[in-house]
Amino acid sequence: MNENDIKSIIASNIRQYRAKHRISQEKLSELTGISQQHISNIETEQVNPSIEILLSIAKALNVTVNDLVY
Repeated sequence: MNENDIKSIIASNIRQYRAKHRISQEKLSELTGISQQHISNIETEQVNPSIEILLSIAKALNVTVNDLVY
């Protein structure tokens, strides 16, 4: 598994959990304190999220970091 595979998995999982919980990028931004643009960049695989960012997103979506990464 390479870096692009990991970015793709994380991006897809965040989108899926957001959709499952009916949370927009804007709402996720409010819940996490992460800019909507940065969330968009993560979901479009333009950036790698830090562990701190993943922890914030996981908490807001009520999932584990493992759920986002695997």
